[in-house]
Amino acid sequence: MTTSRRQFFGQAAAVSAGVAMASPAVEAIAAAGPPGGAGLVEVAFKVNGERRKLSIDPRVTLLDALRERLQLTGTKKGCDRGQCGACTVHVDDRRVLSCLTLAATLQGKEVTTIEGIADGDELHPVQRAFIDHDGFQCGFCTSGQIMSAVKIVEEPAVRTDDQIREAMSGNICRCGAYPNILEAIKQAKGGER
Repeated sequence: MTTSRRQFFGQAAAVSAGVAMASPAVEAIAAAGPPGGAGLVEVAFKVNGERRKLSIDPRVTLLDALRERLQLTGTKKGCDRGQCGACTVHVDDRRVLSCLTLAATLQGKEVTTIEGIADGDELHPVQRAFIDHDGFQCGFCTSGQIMSAVKIVEEPAVRTDDQIREAMSGNICRCGAYPNILEAIKQAKGGER
């Protein structure tokens, strides 16, 4: 028996509606976590200079802890597989992909997110350069791009355009703002505007 296109889409709509109706229940169960807090671990670390302590499931990523537990939503969840760089943050002054980093491994460490690089109302030089050179379009990858660029600007061995491109290769911009990002990084490194 063959299925018509109309029947196929009708069945797909019914399945989608069933999933959508079940989603709130699934989310409530997931939010509740393990019964009685069993299996949770305590982890204390600094985030943007502020000491934070969390009781979390050991499988929680740093990305999810930042966004869902600490409400620091500047770090974006792009691919959730370590391939796009949108979730880049600094841990102990090194750039890391927060979607691949377990929060439970951060005991005593220092995390810096996009919310923590400005000095009050004064933007970080990399943030200012991204604005000056329009180094973003949709903006989804921008926080990860900036967090990577901050470390590249501090790296004296990265000087040429090709070296900057190579150092930034882990950060994908689906809009293709790469020429502007390159110019922003060069400005922040002290190159020509």
